[in-house]
Amino acid sequence: MSEQLKFIVQALNKEPYNKRTNLISFDSLQSDQLLQTLTDVLAEIDPKQKIDVRGETADQTAIRIFNVLRILKYKPPTDHENLSEFREGIVKGEKPVIYPILEWLFLKRDDLKKRAYLARFLVKVEVAPDQLQDEEVSDLFGKYEVTMEEFKETHKSVESLRNSGFSTGELKRDITTMEDEKEQLSKRIERLRRKVESLPNKDKMLTVARSLRLEADRETSINNQKQDQRNTLTHCEQRYQRLQSQLKDMKQSSVGATPEGLMERLDEETRINSYMVKDKLPKDIVMKKKSLQDLEKVVNEPAMGQADLDVLNQQIKEISSEINQLIEKKMMSGDPIDDKLSLFRQQANIIQRKKEGAAESLAEARDELAQTEQGISEKKELLSQSDGEEVLKGEEFKRYVSKLRGKSNIYKKKRQEMAELTAEIGVLSRTDEILRMKDQQLNQQLTVLEDKKGVSGYRDTQEELEKVSAVKGELDDMKGKTLEDISEMVRKLTARISEKKSALAPIIKELRPLRQQCQDLTVTHNEQKMLYDTTAAGLESNRAKLEQEVRGYREECSAEESRFHYMNSMKKILETQQQKINKEMKMYMSSDPLEKKQSFREIYSKKIQEQENLGKSLREKQKMVRESHGPNMRQMKMWKDLDRLIECKQQYQHSTGTGSAGRFTDASPPPGQEQHDQLVL
Repeated sequence: MSEQLKFIVQALNKEPYNKRTNLISFDSLQSDQLLQTLTDVLAEIDPKQKIDVRGETADQTAIRIFNVLRILKYKPPTDHENLSEFREGIVKGEKPVIYPILEWLFLKRDDLKKRAYLARFLVKVEVAPDQLQDEEVSDLFGKYEVTMEEFKETHKSVESLRNSGFSTGELKRDITTMEDEKEQLSKRIERLRRKVESLPNKDKMLTVARSLRLEADRETSINNQKQDQRNTLTHCEQRYQRLQSQLKDMKQSSVGATPEGLMERLDEETRINSYMVKDKLPKDIVMKKKSLQDLEKVVNEPAMGQADLDVLNQQIKEISSEINQLIEKKMMSGDPIDDKLSLFRQQANIIQRKKEGAAESLAEARDELAQTEQGISEKKELLSQSDGEEVLKGEEFKRYVSKLRGKSNIYKKKRQEMAELTAEIGVLSRTDEILRMKDQQLNQQLTVLEDKKGVSGYRDTQEELEKVSAVKGELDDMKGKTLEDISEMVRKLTARISEKKSALAPIIKELRPLRQQCQDLTVTHNEQKMLYDTTAAGLESNRAKLEQEVRGYREECSAEESRFHYMNSMKKILETQQQKINKEMKMYMSSDPLEKKQSFREIYSKKIQEQENLGKSLREKQKMVRESHGPNMRQMKMWKDLDRLIECKQQYQHSTGTGSAGRFTDASPPPGQEQHDQLVL
């Protein structure tokens, strides 16, 4: 609705309305103001509708608008309820009724102007049957109908002439050119005639020349016939070669063939063709008819707005949700037998789709083969017409090569000459530029001198006078022609124009119905295009929404797939753990001691016992360490004291050994004796 209102306001603000309104002010118009706006728009199409609605009643306004819309062929609602609402809306000036009418008028203003113009002359005056019984009234009404038919024919002829591609200027130029050529030929014939008249045997020479011309024409016709015969012979030879190749292919294909194989091939082709005829083509015809019915339905429906599209989208969503619910119910209440049959159904559907795809591929291949054969035949015909089958051989090819070499040498020489001419052109262009600059300087100097002398513009005036004198001389020459030449020219022009008219009359007669048909088709095309654009916009919006929904469903499907894979992995892990548990229970409950010892329970019980024994031994060691900690600490203290005592003795020995080198202490042994480490506690 907003787009419609925006379009109407833009149209009202343009020529020739110039309302200077906006969306808010136009939307706030009262019913009588809206009817006045509609009347103004109709008055632009039909000037008779230029009326002030305040000067007539509501019924009169409604009847007048109804009549105008009927003449303009506006399509109101067809059902009774909507038609009554439509009439009531026009009487009351309601916006939902007036806005579509305004939009339709703006979209087809030019066509409606033409229709309103024709309606003034083609809408018959209603006469009562009892009045038609009067002879004068009946004769007058008959003349009225005849005049109306004459008007139709005249209008069609005028439109055809307006839309024809002929131009009077081009015709005049062609006539002038042909007259010049005719005049030149006449002069040439007159000149030749004067030359021939002086000859003694002119009649004999004219007879010989006429015979020569006839023989030349005959020779030309014979050459044409000869060329046609050559072309026919070439076509026959090509056809013979093609038939020979087909025969050769048939012989090669029949080598090693058996009747059984040929029958199998024919049976296979028969099955394929029967499938194409009985299954595929009827389905294609049904689909085409269905699509055609849908398109006709779309064409017959009125233009849809955004509100109608929203309603259709809502209905599509509701139907889609119902379909999804039914599918879920069917999946939840699935019969095991149906589940078993579903696999076979899927396989049958897959085979059917493969079969249809193969049939489509076969049809495409056949179409491509037919197009290729047609292209080959066209190329062959083009080759035969252009004499492309002739190939140079031997001496002819050598002569052709030598001729090409000569032309190549001539081309090189000409190219060198062109290079020299190009260089010379550069020099001349530079010279011309210098001379032009000098000319400009001289003109400036002359202008300055004229200003100084007080005769400014003298040179320009002199040039203008020379031009005027030249034009005057040409006009005098033109006036020097005699009146007979002018009358002869007029006669020639009249004859030439009559010839052109007679030549163009059948063409114009053929073009008249075609022009009218073109106009009707153009109107129909515009209407269908508008409906197509509306439908395409609706389908595009639906497609975008459906794509968004499909995208969401795909994301949901990918999420569910990832969740399925995760759950499947967890299931496999749990199954593996369950298998280990079952194996452990089996080994634990087994009566075989060796197998029982391999169970995790026994292995871990043994390891637990070993760790307990190790912990017990470590606790005993800890107890022993705690009990011997005090004596050991005392012994360590004694060892430290002993170490300190020995260090003191060594220090003392070193300090006293330097003064009495020959003496021996208790700590040092006599010479000649070995000293042993002794520890006395």
